[in-house]
Amino acid sequence: MGSTRANRLCPTLATWIAEIARVSTGLRCELVDLANWRLPTDDEPDIPALGRYVHEHTRAWSAKIAGADAFVFVTPQYNWGYPAPLKNAIDHLYNEWRGKPLVIISYGGHGGGKCAAQLAQVAQGVGMRVIPTMPGITLSNEVIQGAPVTPDKDLKDQIGPIQQAFVALTTALAEDRS
Repeated sequence: MGSTRANRLCPTLATWIAEIARVSTGLRCELVDLANWRLPTDDEPDIPALGRYVHEHTRAWSAKIAGADAFVFVTPQYNWGYPAPLKNAIDHLYNEWRGKPLVIISYGGHGGGKCAAQLAQVAQGVGMRVIPTMPGITLSNEVIQGAPVTPDKDLKDQIGPIQQAFVALTTALAEDRS
C-alpha cells in the first residue's frame, strides 16, 4: 500500500485488488501497509546496494521484501507523482528488489498514469521487472474528497485491466520457476 495518509483509500482498494488476484489467478497475496513500517529517511550509513544494514527496522524490511516472489504496488497519484513513503520504502533496499516482477496499480482523479510512469522508472532502476499492464483506476471527485466507495459496485468496470495485469504477473512468475 503506497499511501500512509489518514483517511486513505489505499487499504480498501488494495484489499479489493488482492481479492481480484486470488479469484482470477489463484495468487496468494499478502497486504503490506507502509503505515505499519517505520522507515526513517536516509538513516542507514551505507548505500543500500551494499546490504550492510545497521538498523533493525531496515533488516526487518529487507527480510520482508527478500521473501516475496513478486510485488503489486497499489498507490494513489499525488500531484502527478507517487507518495514519498513509497519512494522511501523502495530506496531503503536494492538487491532485495532485483529481478522480481512488479505490477503497478495507480488510482486518482485521472487514473494515476503519470504516477505509474514515474514509479516504473524507479522500479527499473532497482532492477525490478515491471509488468507492462499498469491499470489506472479513475476515481470521482466525490470519492477523492471523502465520499465512500464500494469497489465491487463503483469500480467494477476497472476489473478487466486489473485481471490482465495479474495474468501477466502469473506468466512472469511461471517463467521464473522454469
